[in-house]
Amino acid sequence: MNAFTLISFLAIVIVIWLFAFKKSRSVSVNDAEGFFMGGRSLTALPIAGSIIMTNLSTEQLVGQNGQSYMAGMQVMAWEVTSAIAIVMLALVFLPKYFKYGINTVSDFIEIRYDATLKRLISALFIITYMTSFLPVVLYSGALVFNKIFKLDQLLGVRDITAIVIISLCIGVIGILYLLIGGMRLGAYSDTVYGFGLLICGLLIPTLGVLKLGDGSFVGGIDHIIDNTPWLLNSVGAVDSAVVPWPTLFTGMMFNNLYFWCTNQMIVQKALSGKNLKEAQKGVFIVGFFKIFGALFLVFPGIVSRNLFGDQLLGNSDNAYPMLVTEVFPQVLYGVFAAVIFGAILSSFAGALNSTSTLFSLDFYKAKINKNATDAQITRFGKLTTISVGIFAVIVAPFISLAPAGLYQFVQEFNGLYNMPLLVIILLAFYSKKATAFAAKTTIAMHVVLYALSKVFLKDVHFLYVLSVLFFLDLIVMFLVSKMKPDGVFELTVFNTKVDITQWKYGKLVGIVTVVVVIVTYTLFSPIGLAR
Repeated sequence: MNAFTLISFLAIVIVIWLFAFKKSRSVSVNDAEGFFMGGRSLTALPIAGSIIMTNLSTEQLVGQNGQSYMAGMQVMAWEVTSAIAIVMLALVFLPKYFKYGINTVSDFIEIRYDATLKRLISALFIITYMTSFLPVVLYSGALVFNKIFKLDQLLGVRDITAIVIISLCIGVIGILYLLIGGMRLGAYSDTVYGFGLLICGLLIPTLGVLKLGDGSFVGGIDHIIDNTPWLLNSVGAVDSAVVPWPTLFTGMMFNNLYFWCTNQMIVQKALSGKNLKEAQKGVFIVGFFKIFGALFLVFPGIVSRNLFGDQLLGNSDNAYPMLVTEVFPQVLYGVFAAVIFGAILSSFAGALNSTSTLFSLDFYKAKINKNATDAQITRFGKLTTISVGIFAVIVAPFISLAPAGLYQFVQEFNGLYNMPLLVIILLAFYSKKATAFAAKTTIAMHVVLYALSKVFLKDVHFLYVLSVLFFLDLIVMFLVSKMKPDGVFELTVFNTKVDITQWKYGKLVGIVTVVVVIVTYTLFSPIGLAR
């Protein structure tokens, strides 16, 4: 990173902040609804931008392209199959969430079951965000940023020092984003960063393919098909270490439904929509982005394999940074640096906002100060934002000292509750007899079985484990509810806060989305480009 790159980077970050700040001023952040939920005023594009950038991390950008350098397009399952779960979010989950007028997923749990289960779920979300997301996204993001743009060389410091500096900058800016403009400011900046990421992200593999074809895009594609056709196969073997194909319809699908339909960090952005129609439109945009996102989150790894051969087999995480260095115009480095910075910032701020929301609404208002005014709740939320943000900034550099096993452990922490949470919400939708006691029993049983799987099934792909646990959780929830019934749940009064008229093209777009997923898998298969 040279001086021009640094100056252009800072200029872009400042301009985007000013734009987002101006757009966010119409909603006050001095009340809970404005601070936590953007005043329920977001339209489709900000909703989409906020969800996309909260979900997307630089670790994905480098890690998934590193995986595809080794294993090819089967890695795209993490992106492309998400679109089906996102269709379910738009057409099944959001209409019910909006009808109940909830702020958090755990609010819905309380309405349908009880307050104890609500706080248990909230606590699990908070622990996950504070231990396995916020510090990790700061550290891994700073690591990737430094690897691509070599800030340590520019500043003349050690790499760990550069990582601390980057983490501190992102942490401070993320906290200020939320304190000054709440969720709404972050949503508008995320939208701009999202467009930048799409353009820069697609430019990199395009330039790589042109280089492979000596200036011809078609020639570059032919080069990949002729030399590495097996890498274009998206269908993993039954024993694949990446994504075994049977899990596409079971463990992967269940995991996607949990993440996209019941995860507070994602759902909260959609709940901030001005109405159900805008939320559905925004979510469908996310679905199409996830399908085409494979072109810059997975395909560049294959381009890198064709450009650099097998020289990175020992360190495939360098596949993406090396490709950027090889093909991306030096004059645009500042733009790309701003986009990468925005991706880290958005993931951090999005999770921080959700953590603050859960602390404030599910614990402070519900348990600590039941008579709290709106202003007191907002003040507590801002203090929580600062405290949790500082905690993440302090902890982030220490992740470099942790053994690989610990890092992997915190990454898989949500396996402790993802399947039972999905089961609990699905039965809340479709069973009037599911009970709170059955839900708690299911969580307890799942935690034990999941922990045992980590000890005795180390060599079994975790998506196979999730496939089995989902059905076991479903059976336990059903049987315990039947053996110890607690009446029939019947809610007649709803706290609906905005218009819940569904988008008239929703079902059509949902069908189109699923068809595009199928076509994409067909294209990258033995009956398509793979040989």
